[in-house]
Amino acid sequence: MLPFGLPKTDHLEPTIEPHLKPIQLVETLADLYRRLGTCLESEKSLICIEQYSILSSLGDPKLLRRCLRAARQHAFDVHSKVVLSALLRYERREDEHDGVSPMDCSSFILECPKATLESGCDLNSIYDHCKCYQECTNSADAQISKEDELLTLEEDSDISFCVGNEEIDCVRSKIAALSTPFKAMLCGSFIESKRSKIDFSQNGLSVELMKAVDLYSRTKRVDMFSPKIVLELLSFAERFCCEEMKSACDIHLATFVNCVEDVLVLIEYGLEDRANVLVASCLQVLLRELPSSLHSPKVMRIFCSSEARERLASAGHASFLLYYFLSQVAMEEDKVSNTTVMLLERLKECATLKWQKALALHQLGCVWLERLEYKSAQCYFEAATEAGHVYSLAGIARSRYKQGQQHSAYKLMNTLISEYKAVGWMYQERSLYNTGENKIADLNTATELDPTLSFPYKYRAVSKAEKKQTKDAISEIDRIIQFKLAPDCLELRAWFFIAIEDYGSALRDIRAMLTLEPSYKMFNVRLSGDDLIDLLNHKVQQGSQADCWLQLYDQWSSIDDIGSLAIIHQMLVNDPWKSLLRFRQSLLLLRLNCKKAAMRCLQLACNLSSSEHEKLIYEGWILYDTGHREEALAKAEKSILIQRSFEAFFLKAYTLSDSNLDPESSSYVIELLEEAIRCPSDGLRKGQALNNLGSKYVDSGKLDQAANCYMNALDIKHTKAHQGLARVYSLRNQQKAAYAELSKLIEKAHNNASAYENRSEYCDSEMAKNDLNMATQLDPLRTYPYSYRAAVLMDDQKETEAIEELSKAIAFKPDLQMLHLRAAFYESIGNLNSALCDCEAALCLEPDHIDTLDLYNRARDQAIHHRHI
Repeated sequence: MLPFGLPKTDHLEPTIEPHLKPIQLVETLADLYRRLGTCLESEKSLICIEQYSILSSLGDPKLLRRCLRAARQHAFDVHSKVVLSALLRYERREDEHDGVSPMDCSSFILECPKATLESGCDLNSIYDHCKCYQECTNSADAQISKEDELLTLEEDSDISFCVGNEEIDCVRSKIAALSTPFKAMLCGSFIESKRSKIDFSQNGLSVELMKAVDLYSRTKRVDMFSPKIVLELLSFAERFCCEEMKSACDIHLATFVNCVEDVLVLIEYGLEDRANVLVASCLQVLLRELPSSLHSPKVMRIFCSSEARERLASAGHASFLLYYFLSQVAMEEDKVSNTTVMLLERLKECATLKWQKALALHQLGCVWLERLEYKSAQCYFEAATEAGHVYSLAGIARSRYKQGQQHSAYKLMNTLISEYKAVGWMYQERSLYNTGENKIADLNTATELDPTLSFPYKYRAVSKAEKKQTKDAISEIDRIIQFKLAPDCLELRAWFFIAIEDYGSALRDIRAMLTLEPSYKMFNVRLSGDDLIDLLNHKVQQGSQADCWLQLYDQWSSIDDIGSLAIIHQMLVNDPWKSLLRFRQSLLLLRLNCKKAAMRCLQLACNLSSSEHEKLIYEGWILYDTGHREEALAKAEKSILIQRSFEAFFLKAYTLSDSNLDPESSSYVIELLEEAIRCPSDGLRKGQALNNLGSKYVDSGKLDQAANCYMNALDIKHTKAHQGLARVYSLRNQQKAAYAELSKLIEKAHNNASAYENRSEYCDSEMAKNDLNMATQLDPLRTYPYSYRAAVLMDDQKETEAIEELSKAIAFKPDLQMLHLRAAFYESIGNLNSALCDCEAALCLEPDHIDTLDLYNRARDQAIHHRHI
């Protein structure tokens, strides 16, 4: 069962992240906020992309989407709008949604393919619905008949152009109006101004083209011509400087671009004649087809070479933004491919600002490091460091180490630690070049400074396994798995379970791992997860689908989310077309903070839905999760009209709850949840609805009804209802009962960090401190314990310790609330510059946060007052 043996510490090393990682993240975010407030409107979009590139290392899809939406909101030029709209679509993984064409409109201006082709933007209407479905007037009414055109030619012509043996009758004044060169030729001092017949046979123009030129000169329209003739008109317009004709052809040809095949035919014409809108339309299709278009050699020829970039630039469509998008997708698909390298080289050529150069060079360093080309990697990392990216020093150290220069790598990281305020990744990197106890000490320091780094846990776990302490190894890797789910950590724990012949637990972890990343290959890409599952299935008795449902109830009840994921994965093997199971997966993944995987499962649920009302529900959840609350409500209401169902009512209630409700709205949510509970559903979902209903009753002061809801939820094993019941007891001043209720939750729950956090509210300060310390130990990403401890220290007038408690968490998780609290602490002790910096960083994360805006304005007024004094 261990065909490649257990992992060895000698083979473990962390990746160099391909992101911008500022040494002083808070100060960097504060600077971004200040620049956004003082820059020109035309510069805002690019600053938002800089913000996106910096926040990428935090891995929060909600924050990143907010950056992209802001960038798109402030984009004025067509090129930027095309790229950003496609990027927003890609981030939503719209390509995985069956029945959706790349050029389909989501009905929002921000992503509308037609709205992107119009320059400029109205900041007041940017979040409105677009108007791309307006019907054109009937072509039969609008089109001028050919007979009428010929009659007009005969009546109005006063000049003829000869092409071969044919004469095309035209109107001199109208041809002259096409461009300055024609005006000079036909109405100026040239001999053609005196002639009624002009020979155009030597210009390589066709009779059909000249007839089209004449017709256009009279009507100023190109929609009556075939695409072939419009292409000829475009070239004619470019050749003879007919700007109005060129623009008309450009815009009209753009309407013919709907798929990659259209692009491959038309983009050459657009590039040759510098037709900006046509090229933009072609780019839009290619970008909205990502990642599949990335695998077409014909498509990549449009982007990859220096010559291709120059051609795009000549048409106004080569930018850092374009190549940033393309290279990110390429790195996700295949980090070491030649395509990735070429796109990153083009990214480097397009980089003009310091941060852009640093990012492009650093990412090239990361790719060459993965390709085992260590000298090239070192050169790029050094160049990125010169551009001001300190994190690239880790890349230099790694490249030197790979070339046998371990001492040099150690010295470099040692110098870095001594020169800057240390952060976790510095000690993690130095540990690679250290030995013995010093290595372990560095790894422990790395975990202390940044508990989210997975490598130290993995190294310590494998080190224990090498000493035959496999159960201790499992306990070590458990420490990070319980708050940060990652495929590589699950893989490692699965190998340890196999080593002690606990095949059931190993199978659970591999199934959960494949839920996160279905194509994951284990043990350095030498074995697929599916193959290992086949092997383990011979060691573990497989239950029926009914058995799996019973197990799922037990796992859900004990809040074992990893176990629940594994069971659903097994159930989907038996019933792969079950949309309900995919939906359950998405709920679990959201609870585990695996948002991209959750979105993929939601899309699959939508694709597999067997009815229109069910599909509307999943579409509603997708809209809700991507910030489109009103549209999610509309989907829920439409689903209810088709069929009254639990999920439709629940979606509507949940979406309405996500706002500050007045008493009337709160009562309506209660009605919706009660209606949901009356509809058929299984206990898992009904328990959630009862829990939510209890919460609404509590908010409305109806404690008896709330308690009844929580009791009913507990009767069907919805264990989280203990938490709500504790709240009811607390509001009745029954603190001991509340404490006891949460103690029951701690006993039952597999993942109980939140239970410890909540129980701390119902006991004395010393017991609360112990519970919060346990919550932090189990899940260091929970922010309330840090805030509570800091507030207690502040009450005890230990200002320095209070600020340090918050700073410890902000260093690895720059949370809005903690930044706000630290800013308030700084303000209270008169450190206004630090208070302003924290406010600015917090507002960079959420610009409309009212409390922080108030604090920021107050601190700024005080700072101005002090300067005047």
